[in-house]
Amino acid sequence: MTTSIRALVAAGLIVLAMPGTARAEEPVDILQAGADAAVASSFPGVIGLVRNGSETRYVHAGYGELSTRTAADPAAQFRIGSFTKAFVAVVLLQLESEHRLSLDDPIDRWIPGAVPDSAGITVRQLLNHTSGLPEYADDPRISLPYFAGFDPVPAHSPQSLVDIAMQRARTGAPGERFAYTNTNYIVAGMVITAVTGRHPADEVRERIIEPLQLRDTTFPVTDPNLHGNWLHGYTWHRDIPVTDPQIYGAAGAMVSTLDDFATFARALFSGRLLPPEQQAELTTTVPTEHSGNDYGLGIMHTLTPCGPAWAYIGRVLGYDSRIIASEDGTRIVLLTVNEFHLLADDTRDEMLSGAAVRTFCAR
Repeated sequence: MTTSIRALVAAGLIVLAMPGTARAEEPVDILQAGADAAVASSFPGVIGLVRNGSETRYVHAGYGELSTRTAADPAAQFRIGSFTKAFVAVVLLQLESEHRLSLDDPIDRWIPGAVPDSAGITVRQLLNHTSGLPEYADDPRISLPYFAGFDPVPAHSPQSLVDIAMQRARTGAPGERFAYTNTNYIVAGMVITAVTGRHPADEVRERIIEPLQLRDTTFPVTDPNLHGNWLHGYTWHRDIPVTDPQIYGAAGAMVSTLDDFATFARALFSGRLLPPEQQAELTTTVPTEHSGNDYGLGIMHTLTPCGPAWAYIGRVLGYDSRIIASEDGTRIVLLTVNEFHLLADDTRDEMLSGAAVRTFCAR
């Protein structure tokens, strides 16, 4: 499934625990060594990017498609999972800057009755995961068919996902504590539709993808296929050729490339996408259960051996990606592997996060 708080916290703990990196090594060489090690440990393929100012360098190892032994291509598209959440947060923040909503609006103002007993839940609490809404993606009715690849294009409306979630125990009262659930961003997408009359994908395209000229970034709504040059995703080396985008929707359906996502991240953290007031809201964090790992609106702030940074993990069936960016977005490290099977693996997490952090801190 897409990023869980367990994965985020694990990554943060790895960041905090990593030793300093020798300054003699070039960052791209460190990332390449990490990619090689990941393939040697049985990942099918790895692609990565190091962007520092105007310079961008790439790494790759292994295969983008096992059956044809095609080399992993740093220009290939892949499913970005929970990286989608930052795009959705930007749309809502832009709508607020246009005075079309407030992040402090109760969600019942916009989607009355969609979430049972939703009194006290605000749009902001959806975006920073303090709403208390339970996770729909852990329900076997969603997770088992999704993992097995049965009927890859079933009907999963946002409301149906919320209905499944609300049959599970809540994580707390509104505003009580941070608890990461994909349900929050499914509901956030419903708010976007209620405010604009349009699908979140349309708003993301016109507000972010087109202005930033992200030519290889899409927000699929019903099409389960990837197109053109794409990185094949695997679970235990089983190719996952199609994935129903409705399963994760506004929580994790988007497709992008290393270059496009790095361009978005730089625009996001540099303040290009939002007015100052909304930029401040984006980067205002709430604590998670581990010190040094705080969550903003679709982004996470963490500590590295070389100082504070923004970091995130985007996971979806077949893909595991992570980003570390300087607070102003001038330095970015991205790493993507084309295997993920929905289960946490601390050893693999340490390997990938460790390579990203060592690269980020080598300057």
